[in-house]
Amino acid sequence: MQTFYEILPEENYSAVALGYFDGLHKGHRNIIERTAAQKLNGLTPICLTFSKSPKSILTLSPQNALMTREDKLNALENLGIEKVYEADFEKLKNMSAADFAKNILLDTLKAKKLFCGFNYRYGVNGDGDVNSLRDFCEANSIELTVTPPQQSEGEVVSSTLIRELITKGEIRRANELLCGKFGFSSVIEHGKRLGRELGTPTINQPLCSDLVVPKFGVYASIVTLENGDRYCGVTNIGIKPTVGGTTPLCETWMPEYSGREIYGQKADIRLVEFIRQEKKFSGLEELKQTIIDNSKTALKIYYDILKNSDCV
Repeated sequence: MQTFYEILPEENYSAVALGYFDGLHKGHRNIIERTAAQKLNGLTPICLTFSKSPKSILTLSPQNALMTREDKLNALENLGIEKVYEADFEKLKNMSAADFAKNILLDTLKAKKLFCGFNYRYGVNGDGDVNSLRDFCEANSIELTVTPPQQSEGEVVSSTLIRELITKGEIRRANELLCGKFGFSSVIEHGKRLGRELGTPTINQPLCSDLVVPKFGVYASIVTLENGDRYCGVTNIGIKPTVGGTTPLCETWMPEYSGREIYGQKADIRLVEFIRQEKKFSGLEELKQTIIDNSKTALKIYYDILKNSDCV
């Protein structure tokens, strides 16, 4: 898959998925999969998205993402997209809806088929919507497919809903809507070695600043090391109040890992189920026993996942 930071002229006709696609949840995947399928019709499957959240730029407030850029691009490639244009929203936000449709979609990308969600908007001030886009497509022999809202338990599946679920610790449902597992990869850093003293040595990682912060507490997780080996994890997201922590971080114990130290390497952490809230314990012995109890819960969850899935 090719990735571009500017929108370049296409040589061949294309099928284009339109949207920011934060998290690539169920509704997003419907759009992406339909777009990718157009390769069979001789069209280049393209995703036209943005390098930064348009909402964060328009509102001047950060919109913590549901997945890292790396994960997003990997998912788009796995779903069959051949080219991704990560446009600079700052450069396009003042373009009229009519100019965007004609200059970008028709003339530059040579779109023959467009795919978007029911609430897609484009052009300065979001003046363009699916109705105006449909009129443009009919006038220019472009086929437009607008996907209806996806429902889950009576709610519309959206990035906002999933973000709320993660901040509430409802990670299992969030993962179902994401069609994957929420998490990130980052370098393992040195900690205070308290876990090693307790007999539960942990890997310490900074939280990804671009991602939504999960509810503080302990999660069952899946850990993938740089060499590809996977382990059950007991992951604490929070500040470790028992030992006087103040900075939120991600700390994971792999109860079945007995290898060498892996500081400086990357580890991929995927949260699969919330076990308990973060709390301050009376002392280190109570903390140690609780961690061991949590590991039993996490191991059961981990092996249930392995048993019921071809891959984790």
